[in-house]
Amino acid sequence: MPDLLIRPDAFLNKIENFGYEFLSFEVRKLAQGQSYDTETGGNELAVVVLGGVCSVESSRGQWSRVGGRKNVFDGLPHTLYLPVKTSFTVTAQTDCDLAFCYARAEDEHPAHLVTPDEVGIEIRGGGNASRQINSMIPPSFPAHRLMVVEVFTPAGNWSSFPPHKHDVHNPPGEVDLEEIYYYRIERPEGFAIQKVYTPDRRIDETLTVRDGELVLVPEGYHPVVAAHGYNAYYLNALAGSARSLAASDDPDYAWVRNEWREVDPRLPLVKR
Repeated sequence: MPDLLIRPDAFLNKIENFGYEFLSFEVRKLAQGQSYDTETGGNELAVVVLGGVCSVESSRGQWSRVGGRKNVFDGLPHTLYLPVKTSFTVTAQTDCDLAFCYARAEDEHPAHLVTPDEVGIEIRGGGNASRQINSMIPPSFPAHRLMVVEVFTPAGNWSSFPPHKHDVHNPPGEVDLEEIYYYRIERPEGFAIQKVYTPDRRIDETLTVRDGELVLVPEGYHPVVAAHGYNAYYLNALAGSARSLAASDDPDYAWVRNEWREVDPRLPLVKR
């Protein structure tokens, strides 16, 4: 089994696939005026502006002033979707913090800039399992495999709870997806804890995750808790057997859904 907790130097300024079949990921920080040019090749791509403002010139179109939030806790994202066989250049108009979420693809779909007005916001769960999900590339988005959301978990709360998994292709109840969790903690000395485990405990890992680190979820259940006092953010990229987020709960914990009464009043943590 590969290491599930990935340090930033593995994917900072370089694309890494972590042994996955479909997904690859990169984080790149550009100083104001700096440019980065590459091409998508046999992948589709979502460029998520974690912070800052950039412009993009590509073989599929041009976009100026993409972004605006200072950091992930400052507002909703801009996300640029680019299809396979696209060359592009990103130029930082301010200092920029960018995530590049790639998925292997064969079908070609139109490039599209997802602005904050287009982002779907959902408050999910209840009690101290309340969290906010921002959907940028949902299953309904015209793409081949890639799906991208970001999740905000208030300090002390759980998310991805009850524990769920999506490692069996059995639609409509569950589909087989690779997934990454890329973390930011609002106060960078904080941490979150993520557990990844399979029903047979062949995988049974409990990970302490800090700001800028990444967790692989190749299979199994994968709940998260944010440390008391520290709001947590993670960017999810998913790809697999179908464009669906269908998942199945761990039957030992599914009962908690019936106990939820109220949503955490701190939510939403970021607004339009």
